[in-house]
Amino acid sequence: MFGWPQKKFNFWQYIANFWSGFYFILIIWDFITNNSIIEALDIIGFIYIGVLAIYVGNKEFERWYRKHQDRHPGEIFVIIWTLLILTIVCLDLILQKSYHLPSSVISSYIAVLTILAVTEKSKALHLRSHKTLKIKKGRFK
Repeated sequence: MFGWPQKKFNFWQYIANFWSGFYFILIIWDFITNNSIIEALDIIGFIYIGVLAIYVGNKEFERWYRKHQDRHPGEIFVIIWTLLILTIVCLDLILQKSYHLPSSVISSYIAVLTILAVTEKSKALHLRSHKTLKIKKGRFK
């Protein structure tokens, strides 16, 4: 009857976290080695955004069908991405390297920002519809 809360295993969350970490490491490695792995960044960037989109889509679907319990704020991903991009740009200027931020990295950053914006709007719409439903049932004041 009483017990520890069971944490649900979220396959897509672990996969998204893995690809995020792997992609960040490759971006840093590409910076250190002056664009030596641009092709790999292109491929991993596509995989990363695909996995992230599946994870976020699944999370939003669960939210709308009231199965979503866990909180994993997307803002954390945006903060990490922003810090990574800013750090690379600043270090490039300070160290006067000939590094060029690959377009796949810029595209991935924009995709992460877009995914966050869409999920924030979805969350707001869900809250509004949930409040409207409670008002109609007379349970909300």
